[in-house]
Amino acid sequence: MKQYFVYILYCKDNSYYTGVTNDIDRRMYEHENGLDPKSYTFTRRPLKLTFCEPFNDVNQAIAFEKQVKGWSRKKKEAIINNNWHLLPELSLRKNDAK
Repeated sequence: MKQYFVYILYCKDNSYYTGVTNDIDRRMYEHENGLDPKSYTFTRRPLKLTFCEPFNDVNQAIAFEKQVKGWSRKKKEAIINNNWHLLPELSLRKNDAK
């Protein structure tokens, strides 16, 4: 069965990059070696893989990637640190700020 991965990279400029792939090793190689000069990570190397979640369904992986891309830094850091239980509270704080 094919697996897909949603991953988060920590960039040298202190930003996060979220992506999805079916081959995390290949994708990390591409990011680390700057194979695409137009990519977000090209000028932000070195990079550190801080989160990687496997999925068996490509559509679920893509949906989760889109969801995470819309999250605040604090929510991303919660899942990076395996603090999934903080997500509801962090979501409420964001909604209260509106």
